Amino acid sequence: MTGRVIEVYTDGACRNNQAPGGQPGGWGVVFADGREYAGAEAATTNNRMELTAAIEALRRTEPGARVRVYSDSAYLVNAFRQNWFRGWEQRGWRNARGQPVENQDLWRELLRLAGEREVEWVKVAGHRGHPLNERADRLATAAADGLRTSGRGSGPGPR
Repeated sequence: MTGRVIEVYTDGACRNNQAPGGQPGGWGVVFADGREYAGAEAATTNNRMELTAAIEALRRTEPGARVRVYSDSAYLVNAFRQNWFRGWEQRGWRNARGQPVENQDLWRELLRLAGEREVEWVKVAGHRGHPLNERADRLATAAADGLRTSGRGSGPGPR
């Protein structure tokens, strides 16, 4: 990437992710310029929250922008780095086992947004002390915890 690059850290969290029926989850977005956003969903999964965080980050950048997205989600970063979408699209949005791709609604939106920008996906090690990654994690966790406490979502506004 050349020119000005917008750097953003994203994270998703889900309490008791393995429980059936979806659990309270949250997402957090931290831009290197100091902007922060968070939100929550009542019944979700960690992967959905990771994808939602990336979507919300890209929605807050202009089409055509150069964006570097940092995430500790191998699910998210590897999908772009390894171009999993090519196979999904060739198989009619089915995975290698012939099953429908999970979180297809979010993947499609993320692909649309990423296609309108120049995006570099960077995998970071989670919980390894990087201040902005840790901040995104705290935002996501707090959003999920707030939902557990209040029983309702916190929405996509600034935090």
